[in-house]
Amino acid sequence: MLRKTIKLKLRELFNEWVESIDDPLIRDRVRKNTIITGGSIASMLSGEPVNDYDLYFRDRTTVELIVDYYLEKFKATYGSYDMKKIIEEDRVKIYIPSVGQAGDAPENEDEEYTGEELEEFDPNAEAEPKPKFRPVFVTANAITLSDKVQLVIRFYGEPGEIHENYDFIHCTGYWTSWDDVVVLNEAMLESLITRELRYVGSLYPLCSIIRTRKFVKRGWKINAGQYLKMCMQLNELDLTDLEVLEDQLTGVDAAYFMQVINAVKEGGRDINAAYLCTIIDRIF
Repeated sequence: MLRKTIKLKLRELFNEWVESIDDPLIRDRVRKNTIITGGSIASMLSGEPVNDYDLYFRDRTTVELIVDYYLEKFKATYGSYDMKKIIEEDRVKIYIPSVGQAGDAPENEDEEYTGEELEEFDPNAEAEPKPKFRPVFVTANAITLSDKVQLVIRFYGEPGEIHENYDFIHCTGYWTSWDDVVVLNEAMLESLITRELRYVGSLYPLCSIIRTRKFVKRGWKINAGQYLKMCMQLNELDLTDLEVLEDQLTGVDAAYFMQVINAVKEGGRDINAAYLCTIIDRIF
């Protein structure tokens, strides 16, 4: 797909999402402060289906407004989830007691979440149009809307700041709402053409290691050096710390790994490799 076509499609998606927001203050904020980046642009350049569109924001105020707005929307629709916004020194997060997520993630650990799994199908019910871009799934780091939109709250800032936390170079193309520009770079295009994963560093190396599985299934290549880079970063983390382990697993194969986290919490024991392996074998 050509750059101009990508820009047109992203602009249309963004404008439609903005119009779904019924708060004029938030509409104004997101129009001036939204970045679409990640795998969607890579997929469009490659002519592949887009799984979802990741939206980030330039400043903390916009992130906080987005969290407040969609948590209220989620609670108004589903009602039973106890969630709240948590302000930390360097981030905004969503606290969800015990389960770590709100909504139903896919049952298949290899299946990607599309934002439709929460709503059950009733063949006898009258067909009623459902609002687009409604919140359907929430974790500490992101709010998933229907219609393939994910609002990422874990990071905010200018595109370069956001990409400092990205793992693979081919996902670093982006579109900006304030000047309607699609930005690509030579390294990402080279990675796409060769279909070779190039790891550039991440705050979530465990997640990155697990994510390589889906790319390999799609025909991508990855050399041993890239795994070594991920392992070196992973070695700096203490995965026996439950909070660290839970943070590293948030958003990847959520249905299964959240069961692992909850089992460890219920067991009330310190984490070690043998104990964790026992739980993983039971759940997977």
